[in-house]
Amino acid sequence: MILFDYIINLSIFSLLVSAPLVIQSIFNDKLIKPVRLWGGLYAGLVSVILVMLSFQQQGYSYDIRYASVILTFAYLGPVAGSLAGTCALAARLFSSGHWSPAISGWLFILIVFLIVHFLFKHLTPVKKCIILFGSYVAIYVITVPFIFNVFRDKPSFHITYMLFVMLGVILGGLLIESYMKLYRIISEKKQMEMTLAASESKYRLIAENTSDLIMVMNQDHSISYFSPSHVLVLGYQSTELEKVKLCKFIHPDDVCLFKNTLNRMFENKESHSMEFRLRHREGNWIEFESRCMPVEGERQTIEHIVIISRDISERKKSEEILLQSEKLSIVGELAAGVAHEIRNPLTTIKGFVQLYKSGIQTFDFNELLLSELERIESITTELLSLGKPQAVELNRINVRDLIENTLELMAPEALMYDIQIQLKAEESSYFITGEKNQLKQVFLNILKNAMEAMKGGGDIHISLSKGAAGDCVISVQDQGCGIPEELLPRLGEPFYSLKEKGTGLGIMICHKIIKQHNGTITYTSKENEGTLVEIKLPLAK
Repeated sequence: MILFDYIINLSIFSLLVSAPLVIQSIFNDKLIKPVRLWGGLYAGLVSVILVMLSFQQQGYSYDIRYASVILTFAYLGPVAGSLAGTCALAARLFSSGHWSPAISGWLFILIVFLIVHFLFKHLTPVKKCIILFGSYVAIYVITVPFIFNVFRDKPSFHITYMLFVMLGVILGGLLIESYMKLYRIISEKKQMEMTLAASESKYRLIAENTSDLIMVMNQDHSISYFSPSHVLVLGYQSTELEKVKLCKFIHPDDVCLFKNTLNRMFENKESHSMEFRLRHREGNWIEFESRCMPVEGERQTIEHIVIISRDISERKKSEEILLQSEKLSIVGELAAGVAHEIRNPLTTIKGFVQLYKSGIQTFDFNELLLSELERIESITTELLSLGKPQAVELNRINVRDLIENTLELMAPEALMYDIQIQLKAEESSYFITGEKNQLKQVFLNILKNAMEAMKGGGDIHISLSKGAAGDCVISVQDQGCGIPEELLPRLGEPFYSLKEKGTGLGIMICHKIIKQHNGTITYTSKENEGTLVEIKLPLAK
């Protein structure tokens, strides 16, 4: 019968503990605020109900009300715990006699619980429950069977009582901890959802309002996402682009480069940059510079590639204008030397024409005149090739022939500065694929800079060789004033020049041309020891 009463007490106690947690979760998912007064009053109400359910044993009332008091002390603090214990004591005094042991026992428990709270207030509520229950057991064992001499000869009765109080604390603690853990999980999930929503909103804001094209490519080269900017830049609607391979819109001449770059990314898992042309809905082609970034999946393989493309049509036009401007600048600086070079054959032609006019025709000088005229034509052709705009056309070029041709053009200026240019090549031919006039402009720029650095004359050594990586290495070593080592990294920046009236655009354009030919250009220099310029260009297969 006693066990049945305890089980009823435990059941109702568990229901009373879980009721406010369930009600709170129905109205909202916020944890009940730890308002100590209201929490203590509710815990006192639970204790009163447990006292009402107590059973009588030889004039003494027994219940598990202290399970509620222990939980209140542990989770809501001493104020709420004291209030709950006082309510429990009042109900106990009202329901039965033996006031003296009830009051003295409660005061003793209250003092001990307060001491425990302040000594262990840094611990978690679960650990506090264990310590408070241990303190309650010690107080009960000392006071009830020994001091008050209550059922001293029935230890099993006291053990059963302590066991059910312990079960009450365990059940109440489990219910509260389960709710709090569930609340934390829900809160973290909501916080994560809010963070994801904010992040998605931020990136959607960027993606939908940027002029850059953002697309996500799958392993089969189909596109799973197009940013809305495709409508503005290319004129296509999203429905026209979905599940379509990007190669369909790429210029036929750029498809091979595009596919090879993507294949390397899937194999090497490295980001790449490239330039290609996309067809507008109206049929015209637009040039884009793209940054491609691989995205790994769960199996450590590349599942997607994010491609961010920017329209560089206007930039290309500006670069072309700048390129032509620099060409004209070079032509102007070479004009004096070329004029001197043209004057020599003109003097020869003029002399023979004067002889012909005076009637002296003792020998045939037609071949000589034609030779001199061809020389003039060759020089003017070289000047025109630099000065006038020409379509970019990649051809198979012998670098040695191109440099020798450039040296012929620079010979008059080198003679004026008392500079000797020496060319040394390990082989007779070094074939590359490139644009002849652009590369000639690079060599002219480098040689012109070398001669300007050698005010007192000297030698310029040019060497051609094959590099270890299967490329053509062009080295230009001068005996000029040199460049401080800390300034070398800045070479190639626009409007950065070591000359008094220089713009820095010449070297910048050289860097751009060499990069377009998939080559590199490096500088090695020390002050008063000259400068070594090394250009590497991939040899044609």
